[in-house]
Amino acid sequence: MRSIPLTLPGALLIEPTVYTDKRGAFFEAWNERAFATAGIAVHFVQENFSVSNRHVLRGLHYQVGQVQGKLVRVLAGEVFDVIVDLRRSSPGFGRSLSVSLDARHPHSLWVPPGFAHGFLALADNTQVQYKVTDFWAPLAERTLAWNDPALGIDWPLPPRADPILSDKDRRGQSLAQSETFP
Repeated sequence: MRSIPLTLPGALLIEPTVYTDKRGAFFEAWNERAFATAGIAVHFVQENFSVSNRHVLRGLHYQVGQVQGKLVRVLAGEVFDVIVDLRRSSPGFGRSLSVSLDARHPHSLWVPPGFAHGFLALADNTQVQYKVTDFWAPLAERTLAWNDPALGIDWPLPPRADPILSDKDRRGQSLAQSETFP
């Protein structure tokens, strides 16, 4: 396994070692010792799974009080995955970062606690699985506006196309209005 630090402090791209032969392929999606060595010494309490059609945008989500770290992986399709550092004490505060995740490459994205997270599905039937370090708490959930100009996110949508959003995601708040972390 290879752990690649990204430009926002604490965020990592994980590339597992993939073993292939005439039968197919095998890799360890989670190994507590290997991930701890890579700097991800956490306990996951819940695993989530979503299926999205092309141009569905989910996010940018985070929780206050019950803050979650997330390990995100695409099982089918492809996503444009985005995280935003909401930790005021971080040199990356208010900055966003994007990565492409797809089923052809079994990479995982580590989203540390204190970040908002979201993605745009780039294919129909895109399946995303993510483990989290704290339980979902509806009253603690917050949504950062996906289209806040202060974030500078260049979502790969066709010209003049709008993403498919939930009502909750449509009502996301700007960074200036959002609850953040110390």
